[in-house]
Amino acid sequence: MINEAVNTFMPEILAPAGNLSKLKTAVLYGAHAVYLGGLKFGLRAASDNFTENELEEGVSFAHKHGSKVYVVLNGFLHDKDLEELPDFIKVLDFLKVDAVIVSDLGVIETVKKFSSIEIHLSTQASCLNIYSAKLWKKMGVKRIVLGREVNIYDASKIKKAVDIEIEMFIHGSMCMAYSGNCVISNYTQGRDSNRGGCAHSCRFEYKMEYSKNNLDIEDKNSFFMSSKDLSGIELLPLFIENEIDSLKVEGRMKGPHYAGTIPKVYREALDTYKETGSLSKDDLKQWQMELNKITHRDYTIASLKDKADQNSIYDKREHEEKEYIISGVVLDVIKDEYIILEVRSAFHPLDELELIPFKGNSELIKLDFITDINDEEIQRTRPGMLVKIPYNKNAQRWNMVRMRVLQ
Repeated sequence: MINEAVNTFMPEILAPAGNLSKLKTAVLYGAHAVYLGGLKFGLRAASDNFTENELEEGVSFAHKHGSKVYVVLNGFLHDKDLEELPDFIKVLDFLKVDAVIVSDLGVIETVKKFSSIEIHLSTQASCLNIYSAKLWKKMGVKRIVLGREVNIYDASKIKKAVDIEIEMFIHGSMCMAYSGNCVISNYTQGRDSNRGGCAHSCRFEYKMEYSKNNLDIEDKNSFFMSSKDLSGIELLPLFIENEIDSLKVEGRMKGPHYAGTIPKVYREALDTYKETGSLSKDDLKQWQMELNKITHRDYTIASLKDKADQNSIYDKREHEEKEYIISGVVLDVIKDEYIILEVRSAFHPLDELELIPFKGNSELIKLDFITDINDEEIQRTRPGMLVKIPYNKNAQRWNMVRMRVLQ
């Protein structure tokens, strides 16, 4: 029996795609849409990004699996950049990308002149209110990625007053500055934050020297500008009730474990709400456990409900320790016999691997055997090897397999 009380509106889950492999991972693990950058004009110059051939393959793969592709053109461009932009826009139009994400008025005019591609306004433009949203709509913008300072309730008001699509961040790293207005990296590293060169200088440890001001306060080292990571899984019903069109996951520079797990968790939560009209405490606990398996800073809901305060500050030293790593990717499954795995990180028979299916809970794989393709026993694998491991009935091609490295 259908629950008539269930909200029929459902937002899209928009996932990052730092390269072609991560695009495929995000799509297969449930992302309704992905966003990515070409080799120029975006804000993640350190990410792998996409060549034109990779763009063509990525768009084709996503569309084949029912997902959309948005391309970021959200850097603040100079005249020389704008001279080169039309040719790239024509390529995007030919490939039938679903939208471009922009922050610059000149870029908007260029996109409109050389294509019919849908335009989304980047969070870099810091759109925070109804009047600003109305102006951007007049300029031809179809969707606004609101500044992260806007809460869900105000986002809903903007949508209703302007009649425009609204996108909000729901998960990932947070910026301490107003979106699009940080120049710390420019001064500390000589790298332009607003043209793809952000060095994440806000994450650094800084020393406050009070003694020079004749104050009776001890000098202190601090991470006072670093933010906790955003996690809005518990607020998913609020996003749905307020009809926020797109829920964005930050992280084009994150690894494949992140690229698959985060959209998988949010898609499962969204599908559960669609089916039942609620999210149980047990389900939320299970999904939170999955989110915790990804390397992250402490989580916060930032400004999604109320204005972020001092509790959103991440006052610890950054570390690269990972609790879980990707051990391999499933290349084939021979029913009732074995799985063929492409090894990404070394493991041996005493390890326990964990299969991450496209849907449903992860499952342990006990390594009763590891052999090479010729059925020779292996005591320790190496990255790049193709190996056979025990069969799992829920394994599918391109599933990720992970291993816990911190106990």
